[in-house]
Amino acid sequence: MLMPVRLTPVRQSRRHLLSVLLIAAVAAAALLGGAARAGARAKTSHVPQGFVGVDIDGPLFDSGTPLNLGNQMSSMVTNGVQSVRVAFDWSAAQPYASWSDVPADKRSQFVTGPDGRPISFSTTDAVVSGAARRGLSVLPTIIYAPAWDARSNPSGGVATPQDVTPYAQYAAALVGRYGPQGSFWKANRQLPKVPVRMWQIWNEPNIPFYWPQPFGKGYVSLLHAAHDAIKRADPHARVVLASLTNYAWKSISQVYAVSGAKKLFDVVAVDGYTQNPANDILYLRFMRHALDHFGDGSKPMLDTEFSWPSGHGQAQQNYDFNTTRNGQAADIASFMTMAGSQRAALGLAGVYYYDWIGRESDRAPIFNFAGLLALNSRHRVEVKPALGAFRKVALSLEGCRAKGTTATQCRH
Repeated sequence: MLMPVRLTPVRQSRRHLLSVLLIAAVAAAALLGGAARAGARAKTSHVPQGFVGVDIDGPLFDSGTPLNLGNQMSSMVTNGVQSVRVAFDWSAAQPYASWSDVPADKRSQFVTGPDGRPISFSTTDAVVSGAARRGLSVLPTIIYAPAWDARSNPSGGVATPQDVTPYAQYAAALVGRYGPQGSFWKANRQLPKVPVRMWQIWNEPNIPFYWPQPFGKGYVSLLHAAHDAIKRADPHARVVLASLTNYAWKSISQVYAVSGAKKLFDVVAVDGYTQNPANDILYLRFMRHALDHFGDGSKPMLDTEFSWPSGHGQAQQNYDFNTTRNGQAADIASFMTMAGSQRAALGLAGVYYYDWIGRESDRAPIFNFAGLLALNSRHRVEVKPALGAFRKVALSLEGCRAKGTTATQCRH
């Protein structure tokens, strides 16, 4: 699960999927096996620009680490990353409801937003500028309500917006800054212009940690407000449905049960965690069948989190998708190869590995071990076998021998 950039990547415990094949039934499993074998035999066509991505969070944004965001983004490019998914933390951008609430010594950190409230773009500016310099596209997940508009979550998890209007106003402010006509690009004409064109509305609302259950009506109300605000600011922007996880293909029925919801998003997203790569492909196939069932089969889909943490024998939890470092590398390579070969059949517009780097230590939460890189207890960066596996398949999918200085440059 995506966490705010100001926090370490200690992710909420997830009820793991027992085995997707138990739900799939033998016929579906056989269908997948045939498709996977056919995909393995077929020559994989090159993926479109932006298809290969990673999630970035945690230690990459912690001030107490030796990591430099720009340097890490350059390494991402070298290793085949074309897009980054990152939390745009509303609570950090607008912690105060009005200027009268801002302490005098912090006023210089804010400007007046379109809604008249103080707003800070410092963290999001750093992400967008760093990405633009390197030709990386950005998929922001707009999340985390500030205290002044927060409704407590009975699960003890993430608070949801009390009033959806301020969230929508923040989304519109982001489009006004980073969209095609954004003030950020006018103020930074020396940068390559890589406007943000996709905006994701919240994350994993079908689990209690991120939204009280049932989530459908409340979440769609937020989606509606954000959709309208974003489209007014940029009619050609694409609104991405919050990533659904666990039994995503069942949970999405709550969205479609709300009248008019189908018109409120352009892209579907899932976070599928399973024990092996073939099951992850099956997971995507189930979601595609669900979209077909609801008459929405033409919409593209993003796999916004695929991952195999390498915390075997070290992590607090031991879910069935936990593995060793070598197992992680093998699973990543297998899934990315299948996703690339079957992307057309799945309607798959992009995949994001969770995540770029994790803070690893003995008995740490399981998703701290998910990174392609590890920041160890001595604050040293370790390159894991997963990074080499990711790079090899990413470059193959992109048709590159190596990458240039930007994500759009391919050396043959």
